[in-house]
Amino acid sequence: MRALLFCCVLVVPFNFLLSSPAALGQAVAPPEQTTTDESASEETEEANEQDNDGDAADGNDNSDEDASTGDNQENSDKQTEEDNANADDVDSLKMADPPEDVNEALSKVWKSVWEMWNSFLGRLPLFILAFAVLVLTWFIASLAQRLARRMLRGVSIRGSLKDLIRQFLYIGIWIAGLTVAAGVIFPGLNAAKILTVLGLSSIAVGFAFKDIVENFFAGILILWGFPFETGDFIECNGIKGKVEDTTIRMTTIRQVDGQLIVVPNAQLFKNAVYVITSQRYRRTTIIAGVAYDEDVDQCREIITKAVESCESVTKEKPIQIFAQEFGASSINFEVTWWTGSTPVAERKSRDEVVAAVKRALDDAGVEIPFPYRTLTFKEPLPIQKEEAIS
Repeated sequence: MRALLFCCVLVVPFNFLLSSPAALGQAVAPPEQTTTDESASEETEEANEQDNDGDAADGNDNSDEDASTGDNQENSDKQTEEDNANADDVDSLKMADPPEDVNEALSKVWKSVWEMWNSFLGRLPLFILAFAVLVLTWFIASLAQRLARRMLRGVSIRGSLKDLIRQFLYIGIWIAGLTVAAGVIFPGLNAAKILTVLGLSSIAVGFAFKDIVENFFAGILILWGFPFETGDFIECNGIKGKVEDTTIRMTTIRQVDGQLIVVPNAQLFKNAVYVITSQRYRRTTIIAGVAYDEDVDQCREIITKAVESCESVTKEKPIQIFAQEFGASSINFEVTWWTGSTPVAERKSRDEVVAAVKRALDDAGVEIPFPYRTLTFKEPLPIQKEEAIS
């Protein structure tokens, strides 16, 4: 800081002196005046020895010098007035400049637009060629996806893994096609520069599209090894339905009532998912109650035969009938059997079993009681007949 101030102190005076010739002249004038005064004093000492005529001559010379100084002052005033007039003329010219500046700006804009148009026309064949490359890429990607679907039909792997392979093939072909199209439009662009740009922009893209990237990787993991396929019935966060399609970013689910729901893959990956159709059969349970006066063992046998007679009940799994509890007005039996895992199959089987159990109990004369209550009082209540009251 001190060195900077020192340089400023040195530079500013020199700049002032160089830019102001008048100041330079005034600064140099005093030493010459001093030298002149010293010479005059010496001459005065020598002139004191002379006569008074010499003194009168010197007086006349001084008056001439004063007159010349006055003339110089008048010339300086005139020069100042001329400078002021010239400055006014320059200001008037500057006031007239804006129209020329506007015209110049417009001409520059038009020139730049014209150059851009010429550049576009020069690159138009390249744009057409790049468009042709994109059309060819679309055709190749579609054809490759169809061929991959046919080739993977005979391969014994999961359906979701087949979908993942097809989608990766499709995306890879499009990336290659876009790279070639960019190289056609910008000849100086190569794969190394593209990878460099992608590497530098990956952080910004990751923050800006966090949810999309999260859903992308979740979709890859779901397609790679998640325990449900297209066509399975699942339930997640209150959403229950059939999986129609799973892509890299989302999964479409068709609910039982026909509504289509698009679920982000990250939601399925981070939350509990109930795969209803993960197995062929699903266990179903109902509660059947009989009166307290009925024989429990006989009722169990009647209910078991009724369930076995239903067509929707599979014979591959056992039927389980258990006396569960003493209910408020009945002995409750837990009736369990296995049927199809889809929601429709479950509802059909439940309807068939309930009707069969009701029919069998009615035929055997077993009472299925309605809920009722028995009231007990600590003291006997007096009962009066209506005749006595009247």
